[in-house]
Amino acid sequence: MNFPERFSNLPEYAFPRLRSLLDVHAPGGDVVHMTIGEPQHDFPAWIIDVIAENAAEFRRYPTNEGTPELLAAIAGWISRRYDVSVDPATQIMALNGTREGLYNAAMALCPETKNGKQPTVLIPNPFYQVYAVATASVSAEPVFVSATAKNGHLPDYASLPDDVLDRAAIAYICSPANPQGAVADESYWADLIALAEKHDFRIFADECYSEIYRDTPPPGALSAAAKAGADPERVTIFHSLSKRSNLPGLRSGFVAGGPETIKRIRQLRNYAGAPLPMPLQRAAEKVWADDEHVVENRALYQEKYRVADEVFSGTPGYQGPAAGFFLWLAVPDGEEAAIKLWTKTGVRVLPGAYLSRTVNDSNPGQGYIRVAMVAPKQEMQRGLIQLRDCLYG
Repeated sequence: MNFPERFSNLPEYAFPRLRSLLDVHAPGGDVVHMTIGEPQHDFPAWIIDVIAENAAEFRRYPTNEGTPELLAAIAGWISRRYDVSVDPATQIMALNGTREGLYNAAMALCPETKNGKQPTVLIPNPFYQVYAVATASVSAEPVFVSATAKNGHLPDYASLPDDVLDRAAIAYICSPANPQGAVADESYWADLIALAEKHDFRIFADECYSEIYRDTPPPGALSAAAKAGADPERVTIFHSLSKRSNLPGLRSGFVAGGPETIKRIRQLRNYAGAPLPMPLQRAAEKVWADDEHVVENRALYQEKYRVADEVFSGTPGYQGPAAGFFLWLAVPDGEEAAIKLWTKTGVRVLPGAYLSRTVNDSNPGQGYIRVAMVAPKQEMQRGLIQLRDCLYG
C-alpha cells in the first residue's frame, strides 16, 4: 500500500521522543514535571456554572464560526487589548484551540504556486511543531530561520535571499516566543510588515502567550499593521484561552484578520472543521469578556519570574524570559542534560533540539533545555533549585 511522502521527513513529535529518551531510565527522585506547557493555575470557578447552565445545548450542533456573542466578546477583547476595531461578523472565527487555526489557515490560504514556483513558508527555528506539518500539508518549501541569542531570539527574515522571499506565501512568527520568551517590539513588527508588503506574503502571528509578561504588554501584530496602513489581509493573528485563562481543555481560541482571509478559513471549517460545543462557547463568551482573572493569573507568573531570577542569580548565561512561562536555559547538550537531570533528581525537562530543525548541520536548540514554569510555585522552586545544583553547581 502506498502512503504520502510529504510527511516522511518530519521528525518524531517532541513528547513521544522525550518519553523514548527518558522512560528507559528510573527517575533519581520525586518527579517534577517541567516539560509540557500545560497551565496549572486555577481558572475562574464560575466557568463551571456557565457550562452547567447551558448544558442542554450539548444536544445542538455548534455554531460553526462561533456564536455572535462569542465573536462580539472576542472583538471587545481585541479592542481593549490592542486598540484595534475588528468586525466580529467578518473578521473573526472561533477556533477549537489555536493549533487547529495555525494548521488550517495554511490549508485555506497558501497558494499552489507563488510567482510560478513552489511557495516557501518561513518558520522560526526553534518553532511550534504545527508550523512544519502545515507547510508539508500544502506542499510548500519550509525555510527555517534560526532565532538565536545573536538576533534576540526572533527570526531575521529580512536576511533571506530575494528569490526565497519572492516565493514566500506565509511567515509564521510567535511573539512572545515559544520557547525563548522573546517579544517582538513595535519596530520588529513594522519591519516585518514592510517586508511582507514588499514581497507580498502573509504573516501568521501566533500570540498565544501575549497575556503572560513581566511588566509591559507585548505589542500586537494587528495593531502594528493598522499603524502601518498595511493591506488588511496581510496579518492574521491567533489567540487562545489556554494560557491567558488557564483553560487548555476548554479549547477556545480565535483567528482574526482581513474579511477575505476569514471567509476562506470559515469555508474550510464548513467542510473539515470541528467547532467548539455550544456550552463551551457560552463559557468562552464570559471568559473573553473578563479581564480581572487574567491580571490575577499574570501576577502568579510574575512571582514565578522572581523565583527563577533568584534561583539562577549568578548563573553564567542565565537570561529570564521577557514573557511566556518557559525558561530557555543554555547547556552543553540538551539531551545529555535532560537525561542527567532526570536520573539524578527526577526533574523532567525538554531538550531544545526537539523543538528545532537541523539546517546546514546546525540545530539552534541543541545547546538548550526548555523548562515549563507551570507547576505550583513551591514545587517549581524545588525543581529549579535541583536543576541548578545538578547542571550548574
